[in-house]
Amino acid sequence: MKPIVVIGFLGTQLDAGQGAGRWNKWRPTVSLAQHDDMVVARLELLHTRKHTALAEVVKADIAAVSPETTVNLVPFDLEDPWDFGEVYTRLYDWARAYPFQPEREQYWTHITTGTHVAQICMFLLSESRVVPGVLAQTSPPRKQRQGDAGKVALIDLDLSRYDPIARRFDADQRDAVAFLKSGIATRNARFNALIDEIERVAVRSRAPILLVGPTGAGKSFLARRMFELKQARHQVTGPFVEVNCATLRGDGAASTLFGHKKGSFTGAASDRAGLLRTAHQGALFLDEIGELGLDEQAMLLKAIEEKRFFPVGADKEVESDFQLIAGTHRDLRRDVAQGRFREDLFARINLWTYDLPGLAQRPEDIEPNLDHLLALHAAENHRVVRFNAEARTAYLRFAQSSEALWRGNFRDLSASVTRLATLADGGRIAVALVEAEIARLRWLWKHEGAGASVAAGDEVDLEALLGEEKFAALDLFDRLQLEAVVRVCRSARSLSEAGRQLFQASRTQRSVVNDADRLRKYLAKMGLDWGRISALAKN
Repeated sequence: MKPIVVIGFLGTQLDAGQGAGRWNKWRPTVSLAQHDDMVVARLELLHTRKHTALAEVVKADIAAVSPETTVNLVPFDLEDPWDFGEVYTRLYDWARAYPFQPEREQYWTHITTGTHVAQICMFLLSESRVVPGVLAQTSPPRKQRQGDAGKVALIDLDLSRYDPIARRFDADQRDAVAFLKSGIATRNARFNALIDEIERVAVRSRAPILLVGPTGAGKSFLARRMFELKQARHQVTGPFVEVNCATLRGDGAASTLFGHKKGSFTGAASDRAGLLRTAHQGALFLDEIGELGLDEQAMLLKAIEEKRFFPVGADKEVESDFQLIAGTHRDLRRDVAQGRFREDLFARINLWTYDLPGLAQRPEDIEPNLDHLLALHAAENHRVVRFNAEARTAYLRFAQSSEALWRGNFRDLSASVTRLATLADGGRIAVALVEAEIARLRWLWKHEGAGASVAAGDEVDLEALLGEEKFAALDLFDRLQLEAVVRVCRSARSLSEAGRQLFQASRTQRSVVNDADRLRKYLAKMGLDWGRISALAKN
């Protein structure tokens, strides 16, 4: 068995006592050395200098009952023993400098003595393993008798040893994940793994979070649920403030975000706090952050890093402590490369970045979301609507096929369910109604894609894409095929969407579908990549 080393504070009240009568009272520090079934090899006894005399008495008494125990008196003066910051910092520095040897010794942190602040700090240092080992809590005997040492309880903060507690934490986490998903039993493995991580980050971090995904993928909804989760854990006291940066233009953008002083510009008839100050102690969701101007980006960076900024027209800074959640459908990496987005701001908000997949990338989640939307409709309209079996099968067959583009993502699905539920006679959605809805969706997506189809018919300049040498090395067959692929890529909103269109038949015969990867490899083989095609298409 490894030698026991105890670290603890002198109990200025509990350890006190003079004369022979002191042996008739229970003293927690002395009791550590009075147990016949264990021997403390060393005691690191922290004390203030004004209590040195008491510490010497305790040291001598321990030597009398346990000559094998070495007691090291550690002077530990504090200006304010109730100042948490001072006590923790002093203890942390002492622990970092202490020559711990856990491979040779076992360490007990005695938490019965010392102020409440000292006990909390000792607990935190043990929990974080700055002080390795376990907590030791001593308690007096039920009936005081001379020489009765009472009890010592050891507490190992490794929660894996406490299965009931671990199960409770697991249940809380499952509840939090279900809350973020609104109780929808999603089946997409990538999405579920993403939400699992977001839950942990949401409750453990106040750093900026960036949500990336197409319009309608649920960025705004998820941001609000993250805030509500933090609110339920009492981690925020301020409000949730949301703004779509695409709606901010000109001088009004800075005023809306950062506020302004009266008279700072024409129309500024009074002071305005601005959304950043409104979000103090809460969360600020900046949707489409990529639409912000470069000046506003610079001001936002200062506000995030320093938690203070200048309102428009002000010569005095104001403060606001908020958590930033940002959303965008753009590739900010490309915007940084092209000078449209500040590199330093992107680096600051890119600590936690999550790419939310669109609905078409999560076909297995359409069914549970369908049920969820029908339940919402019933709650809001006090009218239960259900599919008959054939209609449900027909709708899901189309909704989960490559033909269903879901360009508007969950907005499209929500609108579709609303139409079906509203038109359903007798609360039953029949096959005829589903067929009509499928025709409507086909028309909608064909109409929305009309502009892209015209653009797709434009001439493709492969020589400009590939360079003269690579272009000249291509057979006519390869040129014609590559031109067709590039046209589809230019009309599609994402690599995945282009892949679904190009592999619409063969994808149904594969057990694992990864259209984006197939297309990426083909483009790489031809010396191209999605970013280059997209960039040239926009120019």
